[in-house]
Amino acid sequence: MKTWLITGCSSGFGQRLAIAAAARGDQVIATARNVEAIREMARPFDGRMVTLPLDVTHAASVSTAVAKALETFGDIDVLVNNAGYGLFGAIEEGTPEEYRPLFEVNVFGLIETTRAVLPSLRRKRGIIVNMSSGAGIAGHGGGGYYNATKFAVEGLSEALAGELSPLGVRVVLVEPGPFRTEFLGRSISVAANEMQEYAASSRRQYRETNNGNQAGDPDKAVAVILQAVDAEEPPLHLPLGPIAHGIAERKLAAFRKDIDTWRDVSIETNFDGV
Repeated sequence: MKTWLITGCSSGFGQRLAIAAAARGDQVIATARNVEAIREMARPFDGRMVTLPLDVTHAASVSTAVAKALETFGDIDVLVNNAGYGLFGAIEEGTPEEYRPLFEVNVFGLIETTRAVLPSLRRKRGIIVNMSSGAGIAGHGGGGYYNATKFAVEGLSEALAGELSPLGVRVVLVEPGPFRTEFLGRSISVAANEMQEYAASSRRQYRETNNGNQAGDPDKAVAVILQAVDAEEPPLHLPLGPIAHGIAERKLAAFRKDIDTWRDVSIETNFDGV
C-alpha cells in the first residue's frame, strides 16, 4: 500500500488518479484550492482518502497541507504535482498579469510543493510524478507561455532525477497529448490582447473545436501512470497517447537534423590546439 499526495484534484487527471489510487487500496491525500469541491470524493473510501485545501502559490498553504498529510497517514510514498493550467496567445499578445500567475502555479508552486514533501520522500525512497505535457516536449506557436512553464518542469525534473536517484527517489515526467479532461474548458486562459499579425499561428479557436472531442481516454492514461509508479524501473519520460509520441519523434528528428547539418562548423569552437 502506498500513500499519495496529489495536487489539483478538483478535476482532470488529478481527480481521476486520486480515485483510482484509493480504489485499489492505497491511501490518498487529495488536495485542491477549494477543498469543498472535492470533499465528496473521499466518502466511498472508508478513510483511505482525505481531502485538504492546498494552494500551491502560497507557501503557508503548502506547509500546512503537508504537515496535516504526515500527521494523518505518516510518510508519503508518491507526490503527484498535477495542479496547473494553460494560456493561449502569442508571446507579444501576453501581458505580465496573464503570464506571471501561470509561472507561479505551473513552476514555482510545483517547486514549493516538491521541496516540502522531499524529506518524507527521501525517508520512504518514494517517487515524484510531475505532470508535464506534450507542450513540454516541443514548442508550438500560440502556446509559448504554457510551453515555457512545461519546459521548466522538464528541466527541473531531469535535474531532480539526477539528485535523487542516488537517494532511491525516482522522478517520472508524464507528458500527455490531448485527453478528454476538463483542461480545455476550465483550465485554459486566453490572452485578452488579440493581434491580427499572429492569426496564422493562433490557437484561440483550438479550445472551441477540440474541447470534448479529444481522442485520449483519461482513465486509460491513469492506468499507465499507475503502472509506471509501480514499476521497479519507472521511466523518466512518459509520453501518453499517439499525439504526444508523434511530438517527441518529430522533435528528436528535427534536433538530430540540426545537429548533423551544423556539426562540422559548430564543434570548432575551442581554442586552437585544445
